[in-house]
Amino acid sequence: ARENLYQSVSTHGHPAFLDSNHRIVKQTTEVIKMALIRRVTRLFRADFHAVLDRVEEPDILLRQAIREMEEDLARDEQSCRRHERECGQLTKREAGLRQLCESLAEELDVCFAADKEDLARSLIRRKLETERSLQLLVRRREALTAQVDQLTQRLDENRARYESMRQKAELFDEQDRDAGTADA
Repeated sequence: ARENLYQSVSTHGHPAFLDSNHRIVKQTTEVIKMALIRRVTRLFRADFHAVLDRVEEPDILLRQAIREMEEDLARDEQSCRRHERECGQLTKREAGLRQLCESLAEELDVCFAADKEDLARSLIRRKLETERSLQLLVRRREALTAQVDQLTQRLDENRARYESMRQKAELFDEQDRDAGTADA
């Protein structure tokens, strides 16, 4: 029976123990040790970060958060302007395609009046292609407009948060100045 104890090897290279029913029994002690080591490591990391947070001055952290918010705002504003420009370009292209569709419709009327079916077929193809392009362009412009609206809403919310953080920083500065004059 002891010879059967180490019959198989687990995927980690450790011998797996077999019980009387020949089922593999995991080496729970190693698994528990590894889990315990992982948990202790996470606790040390969390405690270390908590100590760092307490050591750092809140006004410095607040100023850093404000700088990061300014960068995010600038990046979002630039993105919003880029999307608005693209939306404007799509609107111009849409107007051009609509005008082309109208002129193709007029040319088709002339072709049908003159019994030029061959020419009418090619104009119908061009008109259908133009209408498909117009539909795709309109969808793209609508999606871009929705993105601009979402981005604008997010920008407004972020500006409000930024202004709140900036006011808190000013309050910290005033408190530091008051504390400095009281010490002097």
